[in-house]
Amino acid sequence: MAIEIERKFLVKGDQWRNLGQGKIYCQGYFPTAQGCTVRVRIIGDQGYLTIKGKTVGNSRSEYEYSIPLLDAQEMLNNLCDRPLIEKTRYKIITDNLTWEVDEFKGENEGLILAEVELTSEDQKIKIPEWIGKEVSGDPKYYNANLVKYPFSQWKN
Repeated sequence: MAIEIERKFLVKGDQWRNLGQGKIYCQGYFPTAQGCTVRVRIIGDQGYLTIKGKTVGNSRSEYEYSIPLLDAQEMLNNLCDRPLIEKTRYKIITDNLTWEVDEFKGENEGLILAEVELTSEDQKIKIPEWIGKEVSGDPKYYNANLVKYPFSQWKN
């Protein structure tokens, strides 16, 4: 079983923008229960199907599979909840860690999050200066929940 251990943060300022190349992502979520998520996404010209278990602490089981682009497009168009998650993801390597900065578009425009995957729950990391408040434990920042309650609907 694959385990994903990650921490999630808000991003502040624009200092991060020139540190990595961005790729466009489009992803959708299938209706599920009991804290599990099933996602289909397109990155460039490749489709992926991902199943994630319930989050415990900062960890959860994760299974990801490549699927044909046409299948991914059909699933996004016909099976996924709306709105779809549209974002540009920037991979930024600093201090031997890869930070994934997601700049959201569409209904989640204005939200910028950074995630870092770890090898253990207690791994010590150096936080870059462009990283803001940690939101790892706040479910409203989970991509699957941004479909149900998009950033554009939040009150400040």
